Amino acid sequence: MPDKSEANIATADALTLLLHNQHAISAAIEEVTRWLSENGVRCVADNAVSAMETLDANDQGITDAIM
Repeated sequence: MPDKSEANIATADALTLLLHNQHAISAAIEEVTRWLSENGVRCVADNAVSAMETLDANDQGITDAIM
């Protein structure tokens, strides 16, 4: 069984990967949102913006947990 220090490092590494994934998902949603807005699907774009706001709101919590 890994000691507490190794477990903390593994947890921080996993959280870091989740944070990177969150940034990638946010970037993808942003691109899709831009396309939707430019192609007249504003209501769907608004929903995508809401999803990005949730990702942004959770970003700091994940960062804090890593630290």
